[in-house]
Amino acid sequence: MKIHEYQGKEILRKFNVPVPKGNVAFTPEEAVRVAKEELGGELWVVKAQIHAGGRGKGGGVKVAKSLHEVYEYAKTILGMNLVTHQTGPEGKIVKRLLIEQGVNIDRELYIGITLDRGVSRNVIMASTEGGMEIEKVAEETPEKIIKEWIDPSTGFGAYQARNIAFALGLSGAQHKNAVSFLLKLYDVYVKTDASLVEINPLVITKEGEVIALDAKFNFDDNALYRHSDIMTYRDFDEEDPLEVEASRYSLNYVKLDGNVGCMVNGAGLAMGTMDIIKLAGGEPANFLDVGGGANKDTVSNGFKIILSDPKVRAILINIFGGIVRCDRVAEGVILAAKEIDVKIPIVVRLEGTNAKEAGIMLKESGLNFEVAKSLKDAAEKVTKVLSIN
Repeated sequence: MKIHEYQGKEILRKFNVPVPKGNVAFTPEEAVRVAKEELGGELWVVKAQIHAGGRGKGGGVKVAKSLHEVYEYAKTILGMNLVTHQTGPEGKIVKRLLIEQGVNIDRELYIGITLDRGVSRNVIMASTEGGMEIEKVAEETPEKIIKEWIDPSTGFGAYQARNIAFALGLSGAQHKNAVSFLLKLYDVYVKTDASLVEINPLVITKEGEVIALDAKFNFDDNALYRHSDIMTYRDFDEEDPLEVEASRYSLNYVKLDGNVGCMVNGAGLAMGTMDIIKLAGGEPANFLDVGGGANKDTVSNGFKIILSDPKVRAILINIFGGIVRCDRVAEGVILAAKEIDVKIPIVVRLEGTNAKEAGIMLKESGLNFEVAKSLKDAAEKVTKVLSIN
């Protein structure tokens, strides 16, 4: 799950991680009130709040030097379709703003914490190239990325925080403040079950303060049951409507850009199915894992979600009946197909428990199902019907 920057900073404040003073606003009038009554001063930053980076380059971050400018920038940004390198060409509509105090910036750095799956350890990444996309830094100047891997048996040590601060060229009060900042930030990462914490930029002020000027958080969905407070931060407007609908039925669904709808049980089998579709010349429209314990209702709901995507021109159903019975899957598919006026081809490959009975049910349903004998056969059949249609 992702959250907005202002929500991330609310979390950081709870752990005493330094962030600029600021608050959320939903109207230009509210933006002015926050700037005038809560922040004061003569310099403010108006920031669009969407689940994507690159907002500044897209025109979603403005520095205001008067309350009139705060109002005008807020009026311009709210409601705009903000396009960045992370939103794709379709962009995202801005519905809320973060109004913050101006900061006296001396240097901009980068800090990120995530899990390095290659070594099964958390890693803290730092760079002097703050404000830039870390992917671009990694590609063009990888030597500028500092990494410290954390031993799970000992945790993040102060000596490691000092190593990072020295590597970033900090000394004196800046070094001391950076060490404190890093130790607190790692504590946030662990205690909130985050999968990613990214501060870009982390700024060093001319007064020697170390402040999180940005805050990006991703959380492990499987651990959210332990964090009811974080769950309240979920913004459904920032998520794909079909993915939101799928989550209501405990379906693992991710929308993609292709035209072959996929329904599979098991994440590994789903990935293999998408691969073989591409090898056969097709493009998967989604990842959909109905799970090992799928029943007819689960399958029916998944089928309807696939069909809700207007890009889908054919469907491939690939089920291995281990825990789930193939006849139950067939029952759910038939039920959904009868409820919806399906006008696109459906290729089905069933193997395992009650696969024979399921095949008979599909053939006798009176609906236009094409039953495949193998996964390769299924992929070839679904790409063939695409070329015909």
